[in-house]
Amino acid sequence: MAAIAMVGSVSPFPFYYFLWNYPQAWVNLCGKGVDPSHRMAQISHAFKFVQFFSLLSVARFSWPPWYCVVLFAAGQYLNFRVYHLLGEAGTYYGVRFGKNIPWVSDFPFGYIKDPQYVGSILSLLACLSFVPYPYVLFWILGYLFMMHMESKEDPATRAKPP
Repeated sequence: MAAIAMVGSVSPFPFYYFLWNYPQAWVNLCGKGVDPSHRMAQISHAFKFVQFFSLLSVARFSWPPWYCVVLFAAGQYLNFRVYHLLGEAGTYYGVRFGKNIPWVSDFPFGYIKDPQYVGSILSLLACLSFVPYPYVLFWILGYLFMMHMESKEDPATRAKPP
């Protein structure tokens, strides 16, 4: 069960890697009339359920320390703020799929580098009171890998608009 939980916690990262590095292949795979960002969002949400149930399978519940509540709330605030500002297309690689996504400089952008990943990491750190640290660590390493990979974007590799 532990191995399945570990694999489940890092399961979306190969998918994100593929989409980031081969955006035209994803646009082509989605086909005409299908929004590649929306399809990515749908699949990403399914992966979130896999991740959630993976962590749930190894969790042990107790009342969390107060700082875990603060970390989780701060992390979720950042995630919701990013989604609110960027929308689905901006959050789910729209620029990589050939969409014109306006530049955003409202908080947390311009103040926190990669605010969505930082928010996710904060939320995961809050789970340390429930979940054994290796599961949280590997999930965080996945986000750190994505942050590094996405920091090296080559605009020439973006997909052509659908």
